[in-house]
Amino acid sequence: MRTTRIRTTVLAATTAALALTLTACGGSDTGGAKAGSGKSVATADGAKSSGKTTETADTTQTTETTKTTETAGTAGNPDGARHAKTTRTSPGKAAAAKAAGVKACKGDEISYSVVHRFPAAQGEHLLITATNADSASCWVTSFPSVMLGSTSNVLPHSSKDAPGGSTRITVKPGGKVYSAVALFTDSANDHTSTDLSIALRDQTGDTGPGAETGAFDGKGVPSEFTWSDAEVTNWNTAKPYNF
Repeated sequence: MRTTRIRTTVLAATTAALALTLTACGGSDTGGAKAGSGKSVATADGAKSSGKTTETADTTQTTETTKTTETAGTAGNPDGARHAKTTRTSPGKAAAAKAAGVKACKGDEISYSVVHRFPAAQGEHLLITATNADSASCWVTSFPSVMLGSTSNVLPHSSKDAPGGSTRITVKPGGKVYSAVALFTDSANDHTSTDLSIALRDQTGDTGPGAETGAFDGKGVPSEFTWSDAEVTNWNTAKPYNF
């Protein structure tokens, strides 16, 4: 609020107007921060510093932020000025804004482990666990780009997996996501290896840097796997083929 007073030529009228203004100003103070003639700055955490007389209350909550500033009166503005601004954010919008700030995992912050499950049995697969070893969250999408052994063929998406795979999965620091390589053999065109290469895909299908790793059994011993055909599932927060 801004109050402007027009001076008159009558000194008594000016004095009376000023007296009424001071009385009204004192009556409108409801116990909040008072404007004084000192030269300190006070904040909500109690810290003070020298400067112009400004008292600020800054309160931030999950869904509401209020900032109030009160300045001292001057000769041209005896009442001072009080400014308040309140911003409200719904939890849904706050979560969306936070998610929008998460970047895609580049690959160098991800560590992989591969477990060979159900060797030579129905449901045989390589369980891929990707762990975010960075200090910041990032997201993955689609399914990993995988090449088995010394082959140069990138495995296709599993025909038995859910379609799509364009969803972004946020992986917090230390968090894990899972994929699996389903292995099939027909004994006519089999390949055998203990190694594979894994890379992340972005939403356009392009891949990042690949990481070479080995497959291990449940006891941490290198495990040889055989395939004539293989396919990969989407990243998921739950283990696929978790029989």
